[in-house]
Amino acid sequence: MKYLSLLAVVFAFAMTSCNNDTATTEDTNLATPNAPTAAVATPSTPVAPAVPVGPTTSIEFEENSYDFGEVMDGEKVEHMYKFTNTGSEPLVISNAKGSCGCTVPQWPKEPIAPGESGEILVRFDSKGKGRVGGGAQTKTVTITANTTPPDTRITIKGKVNKEETAG
Repeated sequence: MKYLSLLAVVFAFAMTSCNNDTATTEDTNLATPNAPTAAVATPSTPVAPAVPVGPTTSIEFEENSYDFGEVMDGEKVEHMYKFTNTGSEPLVISNAKGSCGCTVPQWPKEPIAPGESGEILVRFDSKGKGRVGGGAQTKTVTITANTTPPDTRITIKGKVNKEETAG
């Protein structure tokens, strides 16, 4: 029975020790005997990026999709997506998010005046995405702005090859 209890404690510790890299002093109190415990808030649902409030405008991209062709596993691809504020109000981009951690956008933080243009740089890291003979990859970036609708998607796609290894 003692060993079963010890095993349960070790299992519980192993399951909770890698949850989060942002430990606080409240987290360390949980392991201290007779110390008061603090409730740790955990988000129950993902929070959507805030849509800018105020008048809406419109955005038009020169291209909504970019095909990078074929690359080898581990190569990084960058592409600049050019857009224009085609509305009559300043364009405010509040967020741009890749569909996975391998796709990272950089967007202008300042408002874009009506008729003016801007650029969004998208970086795709192909590490671990390759397949022998080429693995098709399609990633999206969701741009949240004061447009109707508030979300616009652009796509980056191509094939990621991997060298065949003797096995």
